[in-house]
Amino acid sequence: MEILRIDETMAEHVAPLVAAFRVTLRGYKGIASEPDVEGGREEILDFLRSGYPVFAVVDAGEYIGYAVCRIEGPVIWVEHIYVHEDHRRRGVASLLFDKAEALASSMGGDTVYNYVHPNNDGMIGFLRSKGYTVLNLIEIRKPYDGEKLNEKIDVNGHLFDY
Repeated sequence: MEILRIDETMAEHVAPLVAAFRVTLRGYKGIASEPDVEGGREEILDFLRSGYPVFAVVDAGEYIGYAVCRIEGPVIWVEHIYVHEDHRRRGVASLLFDKAEALASSMGGDTVYNYVHPNNDGMIGFLRSKGYTVLNLIEIRKPYDGEKLNEKIDVNGHLFDY
């Protein structure tokens, strides 16, 4: 396995992973969808054009995982991290996350910030295994028109629709 920094000429290789990542995220909300590889390619190109570092893990010529980092001053955010389901539990996510942490360290930071979907138990467990235990932000918004929210989440005694 090797980790590469992606440029625009490599976007087509990462696009299927981005499309699968989007299907997975929609699935956390109970929304079934099909991968949009062209949309994935455009999303990666948008990140690259905006100066976001994008890394991918390649194994035997196959792109099996990727991470997108956003640099905001001295802070590094992991915008995306995804490993193809056939290649999980083999250290791929750790390679990608270690790259993000090294990027943060090179800029004088001591942590990486992460947005995580509340239903993404795998990512939450992964982050905890890396020592990430501080809940930093909670995103709150109004419901979209026609949105059906079936769950409630308790945050320190406050109930929120989810």
